[in-house]
Amino acid sequence: MSKVRNIAILIFNEVEVLDFCGPFEVFSVTGRRDGSNPFNVYTVAEHAEVRARNNLHVLPSYALENCPKPDILVVPGGGGHHPDGTPFGSRREMHNENLLQWLKQTAPHCEHILSVCTGAIILANAGLTKNLQATTHHMAFDALRELDASLNVQENIRVVDNGKYIFSGGISAGIDASFHLVNKLLGSQAALETARYMEYDWSLAKH
Repeated sequence: MSKVRNIAILIFNEVEVLDFCGPFEVFSVTGRRDGSNPFNVYTVAEHAEVRARNNLHVLPSYALENCPKPDILVVPGGGGHHPDGTPFGSRREMHNENLLQWLKQTAPHCEHILSVCTGAIILANAGLTKNLQATTHHMAFDALRELDASLNVQENIRVVDNGKYIFSGGISAGIDASFHLVNKLLGSQAALETARYMEYDWSLAKH
């Protein structure tokens, strides 16, 4: 029997909805039709309730303190600055010491880390991106470079795979990165079957 991998999807206030829901959908439906169910997917957050972008209320499955050990960690993004300059979403969480410490403690034990959109700047500020190739939302390329000068930021690639660390571009690119990881772990048949189920236009030729 194949290993069932724990997939923890980090969420926080003002997280971009598709950043975390896209990967959640891909991993959750993988293997549903044949009953293999290779992934145990759950959300984790610092607080008991999260208000995602556009005021979507989400109740996380676990807190940072009681989250089951993830084999795969998904770090989404979403955020920016209010007109008064106050940061929100990933721009705020990148300075959240409690979250950064959790990431530093958790990341070394994960098989894979999947960054979506500006989740990359959170990982960079946690010191987890040294000498990697990466991408992020097109409006955050410069910010990512400023946070970690050792990064080779790719501007025209939706998914960048370093082995353990996988980065995707903005928002919808997280879905492509999730299919990429399904293909990497379970093979093309599993990835293509999931794409057919979701009616999502994904193929090895395109990615």
